[in-house]
Amino acid sequence: MASIKSYTTSNGDKRYKFQIYGGINPQTGKVMKTTRRGFKSKKEATLEASRLELEISQGGIKKENNIKFKEVYEQWYEAYINTVRESTYARTAGMFNNHILPEFGNKRIRTIQINEIQRAVNKWFKIAPNNFKKWFNYTTNVFTYAIKERYIDDNPCKLVNIPRKQVEYGDKPANFWDKQQLKKFFEYIDPEKQMEKYTLFRILAFCGLRRGECLALTWDDIDFSEKTMRINKTLTQGVKGKQIVQAPKTRKGRRTIVLDEFTLATLKKWRLKQKQTFLMLGFNTFKKSQLIFATRNNTHKCLNTPAKWLGKIINESNLPKITVHGFRHSHASALFAAGASIKEVQERLGHEDVKTTMDIYTHVTDQQNQEAVNKLVNYLDF
Repeated sequence: MASIKSYTTSNGDKRYKFQIYGGINPQTGKVMKTTRRGFKSKKEATLEASRLELEISQGGIKKENNIKFKEVYEQWYEAYINTVRESTYARTAGMFNNHILPEFGNKRIRTIQINEIQRAVNKWFKIAPNNFKKWFNYTTNVFTYAIKERYIDDNPCKLVNIPRKQVEYGDKPANFWDKQQLKKFFEYIDPEKQMEKYTLFRILAFCGLRRGECLALTWDDIDFSEKTMRINKTLTQGVKGKQIVQAPKTRKGRRTIVLDEFTLATLKKWRLKQKQTFLMLGFNTFKKSQLIFATRNNTHKCLNTPAKWLGKIINESNLPKITVHGFRHSHASALFAAGASIKEVQERLGHEDVKTTMDIYTHVTDQQNQEAVNKLVNYLDF
C-alpha cells in the first residue's frame, strides 16, 4: 500500500507524493520503486497510487506509459539517420527543434489529443503554407513509431484535417529566362575582369547543373580531350549548418555531359587565371582535385555566393527575377526550344524519371507559343 506524504515546494505550495514498490526488474534482478509527486490534493495522489497498484498487479508498471513525445522522437531519429543522407537528417532535426518539439516535446505522448495536433497544424499552415505538411508528416512518423513500440495504440494524426492552400489567381512568375534574357545577363559580367563569376554562370546556363553540383566541381571532373564534365558530388549543408560534400541524391544524378567549345575555352582560361592568382596567395592548385570555384582560403565557396552575385546583376540589368536554380530551368527550356527530346533533357539534367522532367521543365517560350499558333492556322486554313 502506498504511503501518501505531503511536502512544501520552493514556492511555498503544499503538494503530495508517494512511493510504490514495483517488484523485481526481470533483467537486472534489482528492486523497482516508483515515486510520483506534484499532486495538488491527497485525493488526487491516492487515485494515481491506486491506478499504479492495479497496474503492478497486472504485470508491473509500464514505464512507457509516461514517455514523452521528445523521448519517442529521439528513439525514432536514431533509426532515421541511418536511412537518409546527412543533409536530409540535418534539415529534419531543424524542423523538429524549431517547430514540432516546441508544440509536443514535453508532453506525454499518450496524452496528446487530436485537437492539440489540429491546433499545431493550423498554426503551422498560417506561418508556412508551403512547408507545414512536411512538419505534420514527420509528427505522424513519430506517433507511428510509438505504436510500433507499443507506447500508444492509435495514431491521432490520422484524424486531423489538413488545411489546403488556396490557388491564387494571376500568373505565377516564371523562374527561367529565354535566349535574349540570358544574353543580356552575360553582358553585365566582364569575362576578363570577372572571370570566375562568368565561368560559374556559364556552367549553370550551358550545363544545367544544380548550385551544389557546380560548387563541388573539381578540375579532375573536366576531361578537356573528351570535352566532357562528370557530375558525381554535390555541396550541401549538414549538421549545424556545416557545408559538406555528398554523393548525388539519385543514381541518375551521377552523369557525364558533353561540353560546348566555348564553355571548354572559358574553363581553360579560368584554370590558368586561378593557378596564377592562388600561387600568389601561397596555394598550389596544380593537383587534379583542386576546386574549380574556391574561396581565397582555397575552400568551398558559401552556398549563398551565387545568389548574391545573381541578385546584384538582376538589380543592375532590370531583368525579371529568377533564382540560381532558374538557370537550370533556363537550360532545360533552351534544350526544348532547340529541339532536344524529353529523354535527352532527362539524361543531361540527371533526373531519375522522365515525369520530373515533364512536371518541372515543360516551359515554352513566347516564340514557341507563336509557332504553335502558326501551325494551327496553317493546318485549319480558313
